[in-house]
Amino acid sequence: MQTIRWGIIGCGDVTEKKSGPAFQLIEQSSLQAVMRRNGEKAKDYAKRHGVPTWYDRAEDLIHDDKVDAVYIATPPSSHMEYTKMVAEAGKPVYVEKPMANSAEECEAMIEACEANGVPLFVAYYRRSLPRFLKLKELIDEGAIGEVRFATMEQTQKIVKKKEDGSWPWRVIPEQSGAGLFYDVGSHTLDLFDYLLGPITDVQGAADNLADSYPAEDTVNGTWKFENGAVGTGVWNFSSYKNADDNRIVGTKGEIQFSTFDDQPITLLTESEEESFYVEHPKHIQYYHIQSIVRELLGQGTCPSTGKTALRTNQVMDEFVKGYYQS
Repeated sequence: MQTIRWGIIGCGDVTEKKSGPAFQLIEQSSLQAVMRRNGEKAKDYAKRHGVPTWYDRAEDLIHDDKVDAVYIATPPSSHMEYTKMVAEAGKPVYVEKPMANSAEECEAMIEACEANGVPLFVAYYRRSLPRFLKLKELIDEGAIGEVRFATMEQTQKIVKKKEDGSWPWRVIPEQSGAGLFYDVGSHTLDLFDYLLGPITDVQGAADNLADSYPAEDTVNGTWKFENGAVGTGVWNFSSYKNADDNRIVGTKGEIQFSTFDDQPITLLTESEEESFYVEHPKHIQYYHIQSIVRELLGQGTCPSTGKTALRTNQVMDEFVKGYYQS
């Protein structure tokens, strides 16, 4: 195989800039087909992005002989179903994050891909961004000594209803798995898994303090990393402002950074402060998709798989289980 020909199921907003164009810009990669249940929107996307084929049924895209691998960019509630379909067709799967509505669904997706001998990748693309690779390099080379604890804090203003009066799918638990915690909080948790190792000994709680939309709006938790360091996190999506702050503190210093904001990484020690700014690519998933293409061609590996993404779902499930079981 000289070129990986991709198909996209769910060519919505996330594929307009973050991911879709990257499939066409990466060497030995092309975007062959797109699918959306609204055929007119699929046709429009294909026309605007120069994609040869469009469909309004996932089955047709999956079984297109000119499609080698499939990117699933739908809400999490359909990830498991589509992943099973693609796996049974014998094609590699790349699925958006969070991987699914629950860890149980993630496990079923992994089993389906293993049973059919196909790889499963997940769109935790911060594992591939040069900015966060620099962050990992600083930690691994001992710039802050031995890591002792980490904190993450994220706040956002209350989500507004759409023009038709309905809530966005991201705050409807049946479609998103929970609320914005699963949608955006998952990025930071997965990034910390990548930087410091798997998270264990998880304890947490969730609540709907503003009672504004169907899902929880506040989550807090504590945990340990496999290396013994401890962590704490709080996420509030009914705040007066948008903020995103992370700290990793060690025996020689600390690193401060943002998961989402376009800010430099700051290294602090007793004697100095140093900043590192690494620009993100125009299409934020570019390097991540590139790593998948290289793995499929036998030229490298992708750092985000079904098994690594499962761990993030397991942590999130533990945080919110009391809220959804009550």
